[in-house]
Amino acid sequence: MMTAGVDADVAEGLSTVAPDLLRLKVPLPFPPWDVNAWLLPGPDGWTLIDSGVHDAPTRALYERVLADRRLGGRPVDRLLVTHFHPDHVGLAGWLHARTGAEIYMSRVEWMQARLLLNEQADEVIPQIVSHFGRCGAPEAFLGFLKQRGVLYHKWVGPLPRRYHRLQEGDTVSLAGAAWRVMIGEGHAPEMVCLYSAERRILIAADQVLERISPHIGTHPSDPDADPLAVFLRSLGKFEALPEDTFVLPSHGEPFYGLHARIAALRAHHAERLSKLLDFCAVPRTAMDTLAVLFRPQPMEQYGFALSEALAHLQHLERLGKINRDLSGDQWTFARR
Repeated sequence: MMTAGVDADVAEGLSTVAPDLLRLKVPLPFPPWDVNAWLLPGPDGWTLIDSGVHDAPTRALYERVLADRRLGGRPVDRLLVTHFHPDHVGLAGWLHARTGAEIYMSRVEWMQARLLLNEQADEVIPQIVSHFGRCGAPEAFLGFLKQRGVLYHKWVGPLPRRYHRLQEGDTVSLAGAAWRVMIGEGHAPEMVCLYSAERRILIAADQVLERISPHIGTHPSDPDADPLAVFLRSLGKFEALPEDTFVLPSHGEPFYGLHARIAALRAHHAERLSKLLDFCAVPRTAMDTLAVLFRPQPMEQYGFALSEALAHLQHLERLGKINRDLSGDQWTFARR
């Protein structure tokens, strides 16, 4: 896999990655510390793909970007959001109010964002604490969750009531080319990716990342899901794209080597499943399994780590390779 060279302008955070295609590296206040947004010209203005979070530094960054000479004085008139996670949708509402740009999303991602913005801490925190308690999380982490409250509202600003729906197979016109909507699943339920056959470019969102594996987790609101199976199946449609596709991920650098990267992601998850199967020769909680899946994690990252561990354990359970004991206060998993 080769990382493609870019012509960066560090002062504004903008770089040109291809003709009529700008990358904006947006800082984040949490790992992985930045997210890629993309700007492509259309007939009347620019389309911005993803936004970053709703905070003062990100708003200030966009004020500078909107005034940047490389936009040629043309407005941002479309905002395409790949999925509901805060680093992608967080500033969408503010940008809509600031520029008048219409928002384009898939229906499930739009509804998920709206749902989470309407959640109240007293309704959801007890459910979250109960869920992670069953995963074997320590009391200190459960207390941390109660004190922290709901984070989504902190990083995602209010959204307008109207959006434009994107579906699998739709065509979006950007930079003088047709881009086909490809829906990625597993990391998010209906994540929008865009592929231009003419330009051999894939805007991959979080489906295929350059170096890190997308977070694949089972979450308290959908505890019986098998997101890993969905993710691995969803990779198949991206494997069908040409090997020389130029991949623009949401985190990390643009790269070539799509097929090799997908193969590496499959191998990564196969290795994790194998480690878990061996480790569960005796009953284990999800918390126990963090020792074989991750380096030592700070407590504030336990939620992500436990969600990933549970996703892999439940995938093994669906495959009939381990059993889950639900009889106690904590779930335990053991190899059959």
